[in-house]
Amino acid sequence: MDKDEEILEELKRIRTVLEVKPPSPPQPPKGLWNEFKDFLSKYKVFGLAVAFIIGLYLGTLVQALVKDLLLSAIGLAIPGITDLSTYTTGPFAVGDFLVALITFIIVAFLVFLAVKVAKHWHID
Repeated sequence: MDKDEEILEELKRIRTVLEVKPPSPPQPPKGLWNEFKDFLSKYKVFGLAVAFIIGLYLGTLVQALVKDLLLSAIGLAIPGITDLSTYTTGPFAVGDFLVALITFIIVAFLVFLAVKVAKHWHID
């Protein structure tokens, strides 16, 4: 039995030597520039910045569309209203609110369409 125990102990030592140890977590990059690059890649800040800029200009484009085209069409369709942004109801000037509401609805619809296309193309 003594011989069997020695063999068993030797096998246990071999097993511990051959065991695959879990990899250590990656060390954070050293230096400010490397930390900054790691931050950009980890949190996808560049993609967020691009999306913000595109969204900003999309909003500007939609505002121009609403103010220059749609409000003119509404002015032609409703007699007596030449500029919807100056429309008032009693003591309330609701024209600017209506313009902002129309702009919001159009932007929200365009964002909805963009998300729908991105999901269809599996861009998450």
